[in-house]
Amino acid sequence: MSKITYRIVQHDGGCAYLAGETYSETFPTHAAALQAARQAALEQALPLEHTSIEYEDSAGHWHQENADDDRPEVDVEG
Repeated sequence: MSKITYRIVQHDGGCAYLAGETYSETFPTHAAALQAARQAALEQALPLEHTSIEYEDSAGHWHQENADDDRPEVDVEG
């Protein structure tokens, strides 16, 4: 399982959250950036829709499987 950590940082005259090397939009205050990071973290934790996958193997047999619900572990550092 992968892990995403949102960090609140100074950015472009305000604050943003940083995930890896990617900045969010800039927010006017630390509190606003923290709230946005928490919302993004909640959305990351939501399960995906279950998706059915159908495929034919090399012997010509068809298979149907459900895609795994592989959501990352998410953390917010304020």
